[in-house]
Amino acid sequence: MTTTATQDPRGRPAPRGPASPGAALAVLPHVLRGALAWTDAHRAEFALPEDVLEPHTQVNATLKPLGELAQLCSTVRAATAPGTPEHEVAGDLVTYAWEQVSRGGLLLELLRAEPFAAYPYEIYAAFAGYGLRHEGFEALARPLTATRAWAHTEQHANRQLGLINSERRVGVVTHTDAGGVLSRTWLGGLSEPWTFEGPSGYALTHTVFHLTDWGRMPDRVPEKTDAYLRTWLPAWADGCLESGQWDLTGELLAVAASLPGPAPLELLDALWPVLADVQHATGCVPETGVPVHEDAPDPYPFIDCYHSTLVTAFAAALSLRSLTDGSGPSRERHTP
Repeated sequence: MTTTATQDPRGRPAPRGPASPGAALAVLPHVLRGALAWTDAHRAEFALPEDVLEPHTQVNATLKPLGELAQLCSTVRAATAPGTPEHEVAGDLVTYAWEQVSRGGLLLELLRAEPFAAYPYEIYAAFAGYGLRHEGFEALARPLTATRAWAHTEQHANRQLGLINSERRVGVVTHTDAGGVLSRTWLGGLSEPWTFEGPSGYALTHTVFHLTDWGRMPDRVPEKTDAYLRTWLPAWADGCLESGQWDLTGELLAVAASLPGPAPLELLDALWPVLADVQHATGCVPETGVPVHEDAPDPYPFIDCYHSTLVTAFAAALSLRSLTDGSGPSRERHTP
């Protein structure tokens, strides 16, 4: 593991200092490969239980991790060059997730059981955006998503953006305008930056992810939102580092790498060495707290590090793309 950050007396990496030019590129390839290697080695932990369709099964402990595996690894594959190890591993993990949902058949059963729940549709959209389709699922979803009930499901604005992006991925007419929904989010309202905290932070990051299709279309970010984020991301990231919020730090890095135009070099160079130091030698990253550096095959419980490790891989792939600008997405403006 590359170690670049100093540590405070409690063993936690210290807040970032002045950025060293090129520091992000020096650590990012290792961070990305390590996070993907850990995820690949623990793919069995994402497997769905036999009773996944039963009412007592906890969605957040079963389908949610698998959906995140599919979503984030599909983005990693899109952001990396064909033929590279990280590109191939990410693709294998998406295929594994697709097999876990019986190539879409299990998602069709979920949709039949909960026709107006958003999560089966959003999980399916992660695969559809990758090119994996299930004719039966779409045949049932098509009339459901055309109903007034679907268009008027009550949910938080950033969650509604997620549904709009899922509809775009599946290829149907969106149920409402993304621009109007964006204006109702914490980020879209350009909220006072000092009101940033954990819940608003995650709402902010997911607003950007849904708006940009998980970093694939940066130019969907309006100019005023882009300027607001470039101004305040450094301060928010410092706060996350000081409090050991590694998962949210990773998400903020992914946001920084999803902005249109030039990459925020100073921010990426300052933050990535710190997160690289938090990453364990096995490749995993804890969600919060003092990182473990002792040799151990599994330094954290799976539930406490799988998401932050996936987010680290996701953010690293986007950051490498934004810094090298070699095979990134089109820069045509798609402001909603």
